[in-house]
Amino acid sequence: MTENLPTAEPEYDVAAPLDTDFYLALGDVSDDEKEVWRRARAFALEPDVLPRIREAWDRHEYPLDLVARLGAVDLLRDGVPVDGLPEVSRVAAGLAMMELSRLDGSIATVAGVQGGLAMRSIQLCGSDEQRAELLPAMSRGELYGAFALTEPTHGSDSVSLETRAERVDGGWRLRGHKKWIGNGAAGGVSVVWARSAEDEQVRGFIVRQESEGYTAEVIKGKVALRAIDQAHITLDGVFVPDADVLPEARSFKDTSRVLFATRVGVAWSALGQAVGCYEAAVQYAGQRIQFGRPLAAAQTVQTRLAEMLSQLTQVQLLVLRATRLEDEGRLTGPMASLAKYSATRAARSIAANARDMLGGNGILIQNEVARHFADIEAMHTYEGTETVQGLIIGRDITGIGAFA
Repeated sequence: MTENLPTAEPEYDVAAPLDTDFYLALGDVSDDEKEVWRRARAFALEPDVLPRIREAWDRHEYPLDLVARLGAVDLLRDGVPVDGLPEVSRVAAGLAMMELSRLDGSIATVAGVQGGLAMRSIQLCGSDEQRAELLPAMSRGELYGAFALTEPTHGSDSVSLETRAERVDGGWRLRGHKKWIGNGAAGGVSVVWARSAEDEQVRGFIVRQESEGYTAEVIKGKVALRAIDQAHITLDGVFVPDADVLPEARSFKDTSRVLFATRVGVAWSALGQAVGCYEAAVQYAGQRIQFGRPLAAAQTVQTRLAEMLSQLTQVQLLVLRATRLEDEGRLTGPMASLAKYSATRAARSIAANARDMLGGNGILIQNEVARHFADIEAMHTYEGTETVQGLIIGRDITGIGAFA
């Protein structure tokens, strides 16, 4: 008889947004910035979105249907200006990135790759014709974009990349390998960074993924970012016509312009995932009963939540200040590195605390924290590892480069 069975464990509802903003740091953003944030929140709260993400993450599938929906509500361009679309401030783009990251790290990475890296490369380094042809379709999610910089043997030392570009009649031929390239096998365009055989400078090329000699293999076996595909790309004499060469990408300094512009975006993403972990922990603590009372009634739980809130609030203040400085043209490279360094470190700590607080339930995909816990590990690495960011900051402090 079922009435004689012990009480079954309830389902925990830990995904609802709580609008955590203890110091009211985000309350003073403009109405236009709040509208972009609300649009991201509305997407995140559509009833079928979170179940679709959980399913895709569990199965290691890339939910391209959600990418199209992000494009339909103008959430793919990470603030990159596109003719015919409204201007989006850096703060507005950051708030949208934060909200998408609170939902899921893979979905936020889609926007970071499509807009922050691929579209921004074309916007900053491309011609008027290239921008007019590609950016509108990319912003709508009709054309996928990849940023192909990292190589199998060159991650943190990407300045040493070995992919070669040789000038030929009417264009260039590219040879080499790229690894960890989001959207690299999606069937769109890849912005490939390669070293010119003419002068050894790094140049940028728009490569159509259907080009002969371009092959991409989706990387399997990931334990993080499982709802977006990264690819290992082989470039075997791929021909790039002159019309698809980025005219303003003439050295690694131009590559760095793109990376610099995305570093604070990664900090916003870390903030969003930290918010997701913290708010899940708060809600779980109120719902989970142990020893005849909710976890929230325990002193140790309250002090741990206070610690998490302290870290979260510091990151909110940091990333908002960094973004305002970027808007004013006063953000330096080391400042951007400090934002990424601090935000990902704090997010790691908050995620670990939240996962531990949820106990065994903390490793279940349906309880949110496990996905964030894994995805934050990936984010802590991409766009420059903690060590590299620390060396950039350390060089600024001491005046001495210690990279070698």
